[in-house]
Amino acid sequence: MSNVGGAHESTWSPGRIGKIVFLTAFCGATIFPVLCVFKMAFTDQQGMDLSLNPFPTDPTWANFNRVLFDRPFFTWLLNSAVVSVSTTLLGVFLACTSAYALSRFRFPGRSGAMLSFLVVQMFPGVLMMIPLYLIVDSLGLLDQLLGLVLVYATTAIPFCVWMLKGYFDTIPRELEEAAEMDGAGPAMIFWRIVMPLSLPAVAVTALFSFMTAWNEFILAAVFMNSESNISLPVGLKL
Repeated sequence: MSNVGGAHESTWSPGRIGKIVFLTAFCGATIFPVLCVFKMAFTDQQGMDLSLNPFPTDPTWANFNRVLFDRPFFTWLLNSAVVSVSTTLLGVFLACTSAYALSRFRFPGRSGAMLSFLVVQMFPGVLMMIPLYLIVDSLGLLDQLLGLVLVYATTAIPFCVWMLKGYFDTIPRELEEAAEMDGAGPAMIFWRIVMPLSLPAVAVTALFSFMTAWNEFILAAVFMNSESNISLPVGLKL
């Protein structure tokens, strides 16, 4: 009986109770902002409610009705999906080929190209907004989804190239040399050997490109004017 009592006392020791209280308070502090967001979503008023009550006093679906049915919400959603998927496919394809060339081949200007990719990432995307706007305008692609895809792919490629190059460097060259001895060409080596081994890095890079294009707001607000062509983040701001 004494062992059982000791086990019971150790289970509810002051240290364990303190941990439970701390974790409960930490979880509450983490969940509270999320509950406030839900409260704002179900409250038919503008601005932040200053009360500490995280639950809406008079919940309503009016905000959801205005967003989903009073505006072309699904058109904006489709635009964002088309732009994000197209940016991912184009950006990842160009980044894979460029990263493989920089990782495996030695050619004049290789170091300069790698340095330029690194330097470009040091500047914020807003700094390139005016040059990109002039280029897209000269191509006649303003207020078109294709122009937005080209802009997003251009801004995402430097990071994707550096990320994939680092992964390509870890793939043993002996695998490619063995394939060359069996008569495989550079294209077959790239698509049949290197790319299957690089699927984890390609997946992470594709996710980065997709999320960047999906969440981007400033460039989409500047390049797109008509309500039927804007992306979802810009549409929700209207």
